[in-house]
Amino acid sequence: MQKKYENQVAFYVVYIREAHPTNGNLGAANQQEGIRFEQPTTLESRLKIAQEMCEKLEISIPCLIDGIDNRVGTAYEAWPDRLYLIGKDGRIVFKGGPGPGGFRSREVEQALERYLPTIAEDGRESKPGGMQ
Repeated sequence: MQKKYENQVAFYVVYIREAHPTNGNLGAANQQEGIRFEQPTTLESRLKIAQEMCEKLEISIPCLIDGIDNRVGTAYEAWPDRLYLIGKDGRIVFKGGPGPGGFRSREVEQALERYLPTIAEDGRESKPGGMQ
């Protein structure tokens, strides 16, 4: 999806708090795959874990890091993961269900396909019918 729309939309991964830290609820899958991180207590440690995650998963989308206060994750109800489409005006156009079960990329792509035609040539948004 990022390749398809990269000239029209900016894509980002926002790394938030650890879902399965070793000093919390370490999941069985994390244990089996050797993914073992403590919940970071400093921005530097969160940044280091995020960099490792992006490298291991070969993520090519720019990765932003939530502050250690978890303000972004809390505001967007992002834990453990969630897909969003944010309009040019900063408003939420689409909010996916909580992951991993609610992580449905096709839904965000459909929302994107509905949203893109609403953007006028000058960058302003028209008021599309049925948009959130």
